[in-house]
Amino acid sequence: MPASYMDYTSPNVQYFSDVNKNRLITRNSQNFVNRLGRDVLNTLGEVSLLDIYLSQGRVVEPHYHQNAAEIVYCISGSAVVSLINPFNNEVTNIPITPGQVANIPQGWWHWQIASEDHTHLLAIFDAPYPEYIFGSDILTKTPIEVLAHTYCLDPEKLRRTLAPLKNETIVIGPTDECVEKNHQKKQGYSNASHSNMPRYSNPMSQNAPHYSHPNYNYGYQY
Repeated sequence: MPASYMDYTSPNVQYFSDVNKNRLITRNSQNFVNRLGRDVLNTLGEVSLLDIYLSQGRVVEPHYHQNAAEIVYCISGSAVVSLINPFNNEVTNIPITPGQVANIPQGWWHWQIASEDHTHLLAIFDAPYPEYIFGSDILTKTPIEVLAHTYCLDPEKLRRTLAPLKNETIVIGPTDECVEKNHQKKQGYSNASHSNMPRYSNPMSQNAPHYSHPNYNYGYQY
């Protein structure tokens, strides 16, 4: 059905847009997001999309859309889409490969992690302008004193822990600085002579329900 707000006889009516020219955020040349909304394509109607490019281990940080449901379609590469069901507080991890989709109901807390390099995802929303609440904003905008008091945490340790976020919205994590730091640590561990060195483990909960083979590699490597 034609959009009721649109005058299709107007000389300003638009039927084409190049998503590649409308960047939302850039982490680096391999990790970035393009967007398409009604402000870019005025005949779009009640829908919008994000064009997401990720390398292995990169994360579209935990967040939710208070006004939109979301379908994540895998174009290339692979990823794990995770969500928390607010009705039972269970985490569901959904691996997707090209041609597969994961559906995220409106308002549900979720995140996406690339399992390999050159992962390309398309996120489609049933709203022209999806609203976002990001985890990094919750952590940095909530006063340290409130977090410390509520969860019985040491405020100074908490302040030091959150300092690397630099009061910015992360969107695609980890930051390049964090990836480099973890890589250096891993190199240091591999060069150590003793055998009882700590090993990086999958940060995804092993008890969380997921749709995958038990030996599925989630790709958490830096």
